[in-house]
Parts: sequence; structure tokens; C-alpha cells
Amino acid sequence: MASSFLLVSLLAVVQIGAASASNMYNHFDITWADGRGKILNNNELLTLSLDRASGSGFKSKNEYLFGKIVIQLKLVAGNSAGTVTAYYLSSQGATWDEIDFEFLGNLSEDPYTVHTNVFSQGKGNREQQFHLWFNPTADFHTYSILWNPQRIIEFKNSESIGVPFPKNQPMRIYSSLWNADDWATRGGLIKTDWTHAPFTASYRNFIADACVMSSGASSCGSTSASINDKGWVSQELDSTSQEKMRWVQKNYMIYNYCTDKSVFLKAFLKNAPSYH
Repeated sequence: MASSFLLVSLLAVVQIGAASASNMYNHFDITWADGRGKILNNNELLTLSLDRASGSGFKSKNEYLFGKIVIQLKLVAGNSAGTVTAYYLSSQGATWDEIDFEFLGNLSEDPYTVHTNVFSQGKGNREQQFHLWFNPTADFHTYSILWNPQRIIEFKNSESIGVPFPKNQPMRIYSSLWNADDWATRGGLIKTDWTHAPFTASYRNFIADACVMSSGASSCGSTSASINDKGWVSQELDSTSQEKMRWVQKNYMIYNYCTDKSVFLKAFLKNAPSYH
């Protein structure tokens, strides 16, 4: 497959930095936790925790159809082997769309792995994996997803050659922290060390410059002119960002669905549970 199908939207724009505080309670519902998911600090901080009994998760109150979505995330610190922090956009139903990021924990001092995928009409198989080149647990990092009718930076809309693209189904934002030590770290060889529990991931400073869908209507209006007023609607990677993307691909990509048919990934896909 062509290199234009590379999905590195998250990786190309990761940065440390401050953002304006947001009220997490206004944006998200804790969906499963039994007390392990919390909104704290005057509603400016959301945390998910995992212990031997259960993990936890949340979802956005709104559904979105295109936009620029930003959040700051600090992943599980220390020995996080066996844990997975999933952060993704998804619609519902048998032919769902999804933009998927899974952060696979590791032993202390070893790099996190991020696993990416895009589903359209219930079909994925567009996996890539990268080692993170920074410590995602030492501080909050800003992660951005830009999704417009032409591309999910940098997964291009190629419907003209028969490749489905997510463009018709509104999606909610989801995140969960859970135990997957049967496959997550070194193919399941390294198990979760529960003496380090509870494991905690933290979220803050959520911003959605996006089209909110409600009762079949978009907050961006129904005409192409109204959505074209949004700066992100035709945004793509500039030359500097493309150079950063190539640097990440060259130095930190460990799996690319376009070129690699490794036994490891087939085993990974067989054992990894589906969200649907």
C-alpha cells in the first residue's frame, strides 16, 4: 500500500505545553470504574485507575463529525507492563468507524509502544506501531487528532480508489485503562506486576474545535460553506511537520501494516480484544 496511508497524526504533533484549563465534567462521563475513575481539582483533572479487580473508562458527552480534538495525557508511570491505555474515537454498530490509539505499557525504563489503527465501515487492518521517543509519564503531553473530510492527519481519503474513509458516522471520544498482560508487553511474555497497583493515567485540558452532532444536526451547519469556515477543514501537514513525521517513521516505527506481515502482529491481532 502507498505510504500516504501512514497514520501518524498523534505522533507528529505530540508536545509538552500548557493549555487553557477545561471542565472535564462538562465533557466526559465515567462509564465504568466503581470508583476507579475520578474527576478532581475543581473538575480540571480526570484520572483512570486499574487494580487487580478492574480497570476504568470514560466517554465524551458529545458526538463529533470532523474536527480538531486536543487533550493532555500523562500515562501510567514506573513498571506499567501489561497495562493498556486506550484513547480513541468511535461510532457504534456493526459497521463502525474508529480512530484508535493504544499505549502499551512496559517495564520501567523501557519505552512505551503506541499502536494505531483506523476503522471504516467495521474494517481496520491499518495497524502501525511506534516506540515513543519521549517519557510520556514524566509530565502531561498534548495529543491532537485532526479529522477532516480529506484526511486524518496523515491518513488520506482515498475512496476514489476503493479505500473506505470515516466521513458519515459521528464518533464519541473514549478512553480506558485495563489489564492486557496476555498480549500487551512483548507479546504477553511480561505480566502485570500487581504490587505496583493501582496504576493511574491522568487527563486534563481537553479542547474540541469540532462539529458536534445532535439529533442528526451538526453545530457547523448543513452547508459546505459553513464548515469551510473552520481552520482545520483543509489543514494538512506542512513541510516542517512532514519532516518530523519522516524522522519518527525512520527512527521509531516498529511495525507498518503497509510492508510487514510479521508473525508477531498476527498473534497480536488474534489475541487483542475488540471494543465492539
